[in-house]
Amino acid sequence: MMGDKGEKECATASSPIELGCGEGDESGNKSSMRTVETLLRLVPVALCTVSLVVMLKNSQTNDFGSLSYSDLGAFRYLVHANGICAGYSLLSAIFTAMPRPPTMSRAWTFFLLDQVLTYLILAAGAVSTEVVYLAYKGDEAVTWSDACSSFGGFCQKTTASISITFVTVLCYAVLSLISSYKLFSKYDAPIYFNGKGIEIAAFHS
Repeated sequence: MMGDKGEKECATASSPIELGCGEGDESGNKSSMRTVETLLRLVPVALCTVSLVVMLKNSQTNDFGSLSYSDLGAFRYLVHANGICAGYSLLSAIFTAMPRPPTMSRAWTFFLLDQVLTYLILAAGAVSTEVVYLAYKGDEAVTWSDACSSFGGFCQKTTASISITFVTVLCYAVLSLISSYKLFSKYDAPIYFNGKGIEIAAFHS
């Protein structure tokens, strides 16, 4: 009976805010979204760490000489980029897991950092892909022979590390979309004033 009475009051109220109707559902949805986003931010931590470790241990010595990831600037950049992204992902996951009221400064911070880290890890993967492509195919125009025929193990580990890096790029692309939505959903649609030609985007908390 009490439940039926509460439902009738919510149905007849002029707005849900008057009786607090729907606040429980809204709170539950926010908590679920926070949990999902936290997990999504933790995934790159594992991916970046695996990619970093694979590349750090990537070296080979044979009759043709020795080759290590540190001999190539693109692979050193890949290691550093993965390390930075792993650290950022862990810190951002911790902050996301904390239930805090949304603010514009926080939304802008996550939006900007997610964008920067996405392009950082994408650039690392792209540059490393170009180098490993040359290692596999060589370049006849400049008389570069392929290196992977002599250092197959090195090239296989490099390919694995780069592949994991591009999976990380996909994760960051999703996170960038989430942070973009959370930021720009705080703005109302522009209000157009007739005769003045002015559009104003209002912020709502």
